[in-house]
Amino acid sequence: MRGDAIPPELPEAGRIASLDAFPPERRALLDLLRGLSPGDWARPTVCDGWSVQDLAAHLVADDLGRLSGQRDGHRHGAPEPGRLFAWIDRRNHEWVDAMRRLSGSVLISLLELGGEQSHVFFRSLDPDAPGVPVSWAALEPTPVWLDLARELTERWHHQAQIRLALDAPMLDDPRILRPVLEAFAFALPVTFATVDAAPGTAVTLEIPGAAGGVWTVRRGDSGWGLFTGADASPGARVVLAAEDAWRMYTRTLPPSDIRAAATISGDPSLAERLLTAVAIVADVL
Repeated sequence: MRGDAIPPELPEAGRIASLDAFPPERRALLDLLRGLSPGDWARPTVCDGWSVQDLAAHLVADDLGRLSGQRDGHRHGAPEPGRLFAWIDRRNHEWVDAMRRLSGSVLISLLELGGEQSHVFFRSLDPDAPGVPVSWAALEPTPVWLDLARELTERWHHQAQIRLALDAPMLDDPRILRPVLEAFAFALPVTFATVDAAPGTAVTLEIPGAAGGVWTVRRGDSGWGLFTGADASPGARVVLAAEDAWRMYTRTLPPSDIRAAATISGDPSLAERLLTAVAIVADVL
């Protein structure tokens, strides 16, 4: 999304190349799960009431649900008006409860199957065609490339939650994490949508490291736009490590912990607003 009267020195954030990240992300997950003991599968995660096995089952639902609905045109129920989040929450819990009958070995087989078939399907799509809406992103209508990047963030952050539960290292391969962070950044214009600021007001987020980057959200005459690179004189600048940034976007850490982890300069109110960015479907939006 681009506001009017914005200086042209920063490139507008555009297409994210995420397709090649899906196979290595899934391989890393499968390699991790294949080494688990029965006790590891039962470890609690940051998702309240869900174990490592439950999160793996949720990822199976993501794979098979997308293939059934998008590829095969299968429809099964719809939320009542105003009840989207409750509907999603109920479906997720019903699925996970049912999948507790399955072993870790069976879940691995399903994740392998779903990963392979979904990647074949993703490669068949026109990246510039209209895609499934991404509620937390500012770009409308949503192109397929952004929908697929959102799907990568879903897979990556649930794997990250599994890794947290297992005390395993973060999956920080830049080929995978970079497009995840690029996709998360599309939540920033939505985060600032209700902030009343003068045209030209900018807030810059820097995530250091090989997979990181710099993004600026800037106010134009008709709204906030997302750009890559640092504004020359931002109203606020936030520096956040990748391991803290993903937890900010997915609400995996309390806001107070995110604030403590950030390095902030400039207007504290603008920086505080950036630190509320959410890049998941949640009732805090």
